[in-house]
Amino acid sequence: MIIPSACNAAEPGDVAKTVLMPGDPLRAKYIAETYLTDAKCFNQVRGMFGYTGKYKGKEVSVMGSGMGIPSMGLYAYELYMRLGVENIIRIGTTGGIADDVKLRDVIVAIGASTNSNFACQYGFQGYLAPVADYGLLEKAVAAAREKNISVRVGPVFSSDMFYNADPTVNEKCRQMGLLAVEMETAGLYYTAAYCGKKALSILTVSDHVFTGEALSSEDREKSFNEMMVIALETA
Repeated sequence: MIIPSACNAAEPGDVAKTVLMPGDPLRAKYIAETYLTDAKCFNQVRGMFGYTGKYKGKEVSVMGSGMGIPSMGLYAYELYMRLGVENIIRIGTTGGIADDVKLRDVIVAIGASTNSNFACQYGFQGYLAPVADYGLLEKAVAAAREKNISVRVGPVFSSDMFYNADPTVNEKCRQMGLLAVEMETAGLYYTAAYCGKKALSILTVSDHVFTGEALSSEDREKSFNEMMVIALETA
């Protein structure tokens, strides 16, 4: 029995085994129109665009995840458990934290620390550490090298709050060796682990928390394209 969804109009067979997930649904639309051939829209519910097409002859889907761990968890769970997806690759922006992280760097998140209580639902005794699928991570790094795109591999911080009342959080993250902060990766990695599926997060540094630097719209477009190509080649 297929559980009906209030958020995704797709039916089994409409979505590829691998889905690229930017947070912004308009970026999903851009990827479909720019990189995929024969792309067909399978979802517009709540404005969360989803498309399936082909990249270099292989079927690939792309769909927005929305912002934050709860939204990512919702869409990822339904893709995995309702629609038969095996791999989800998040492609999103992130704020740099580490001193040696620069604007436009592409970060492949090996794991994600978080202040979210998302994992409490699993009843795990201790702290469940959400990590990437190594196979996808290895392919992403290899694809980046083949395209002469420099990537950083390391841990990130997935925050439940965009505006955090504690001003010391980012400094603590930097002291613990985290590379960047964003809002979805931990939710994706937790969900993949629970569902027995695979996940990876590829991120572009669009601004730096401590220097105040931020990419221009032109630089963002170029850097995002590098991240998208890595994800598509991995898929």
